[in-house]
Amino acid sequence: MAMWVFGYGSLIWKAGFHFDERVVGFIKGYRRVFHQGSTDHRGTPKFPGRTVTLEPAEGEVCWGAAYKITKKEDKEVAVTHLEVREKQYDKKAYLDLFTDPMATTAAVSGVMVYIASANKQLNSNFLGPASLEDIAKQIIQAEGPSGPNRDYLFQLEKALLELGCEDKHVIDLANTVRRILSEEDSASK
Repeated sequence: MAMWVFGYGSLIWKAGFHFDERVVGFIKGYRRVFHQGSTDHRGTPKFPGRTVTLEPAEGEVCWGAAYKITKKEDKEVAVTHLEVREKQYDKKAYLDLFTDPMATTAAVSGVMVYIASANKQLNSNFLGPASLEDIAKQIIQAEGPSGPNRDYLFQLEKALLELGCEDKHVIDLANTVRRILSEEDSASK
């Protein structure tokens, strides 16, 4: 039986494991938000970056990429890789993946999704909501072993646009980061 994994953040552009098929699609009832702290990839424990997680949102959809993995050893390698990579995400959900906005039936059921919950007892890295400006400033400052937090944001924006998805939260945040960087650049001249 095939295993499916849904990526809505960096998994869209960098799976990091062997897969048999990549399908662009969406899950229903969630939205992508920059509420998860990253102390191991895009920030540090002293200055966490911000990465995306999902929050329930009735009537909304979250686009991304789903990966089909069929071989037993590929599944084991993928799970081992994901358990390390997504270790700050405390919850796994198995959701329906849709590929057609008009469809009433899922293209794939039981797609595994990593989610960082808002429960601070289970997820000490959850940062929660903040103003767009505050999130942007934190993203500008944060950098971790995987690189600057702003690179994560800009890569996510690019990857989503390549999928044909215009995520307003991601675009607005990326534009706010660009504006602040431009203002800082102008002020330093």
